[in-house]
Amino acid sequence: MNKLLTVAEMTLRELLRRRVVLLLLLLLPLGFYVIRHDGYIGQSVRSLFLGISWAVSTAALFATSANRAIEPRLRMAGYRSHQLYLGRLLGLWSMGLALAVPFYLLVVIDAPEVRRGALAVAMVGCVAIAAPFGMLIGSLLPRELEGTLLLLTLVAIQMIIDPAGAGAKLTPFWSSREIGTYAVDHTGVDYLVRGSVHGAVVTALLVALVAAATTYRLRHRGHLRTH
Repeated sequence: MNKLLTVAEMTLRELLRRRVVLLLLLLLPLGFYVIRHDGYIGQSVRSLFLGISWAVSTAALFATSANRAIEPRLRMAGYRSHQLYLGRLLGLWSMGLALAVPFYLLVVIDAPEVRRGALAVAMVGCVAIAAPFGMLIGSLLPRELEGTLLLLTLVAIQMIIDPAGAGAKLTPFWSSREIGTYAVDHTGVDYLVRGSVHGAVVTALLVALVAAATTYRLRHRGHLRTH
C-alpha cells in the first residue's frame, strides 16, 4: 500500500510541476460548458462531461509519458508492475476528482433543477474512465504529440456521433451522455442504469488493458537486450 501511495504522490508531483498544463486543464472544461450555454442546459452539461474527460485523459497521457523513463529503475528498486500502474491511476483519479468538484458546484448553482446525485455519478464516471483511457494511449503511443492528436480525434468523434446509434455505445464516454440525459431531462431511471453499467464495464476493460500494456512493456525493455 505504501508503494501505491508513493507512486500516486510522484504522479501528482509531476502534474503539479506543469502549472501551465494544469491551468489549461481547468480552462478546457469551462470552455466546453460556456460555449454550449445557449439556453438549453443539457448541451452545456454534456459538453462539460466531455471537457472533464478530455482534460483528465490528457493529464494521464502526460503522466504516463513522463514516467516511462523512471519505471525500469522503480522496478529494479523492488516495485511490481501492478504497483506502478495502480499507483498512477490512484494519483490521476485523485487529481480528476479534485478537478471535477468546482465544475459540479458550478452546475448546481447555474442549474439547480439538475439531479445532483446523477450529476455527481456522471462526473465520477468521466474521471474513472478518462484516467486509464489516457494511460492506455500513453502506453501505446510514447510521443505526447501523437497521443494528444489521437485524443482530440476520439473526443471529436464522441461529440458528433449520434448517441442513439449502435456505434455510440462503443465510444468510451457514452455513459456520460446517458447519465447526463437522466440528470438534466429527468428521464426514466433506465438511462441512469444503462449509463452506470456501461461506465463500469468500460472502466474495468481499460484498467485491464493498461495492466497488460504496462506489464508487457516492463518485461520487454529493448534497452536491456543484447545483440
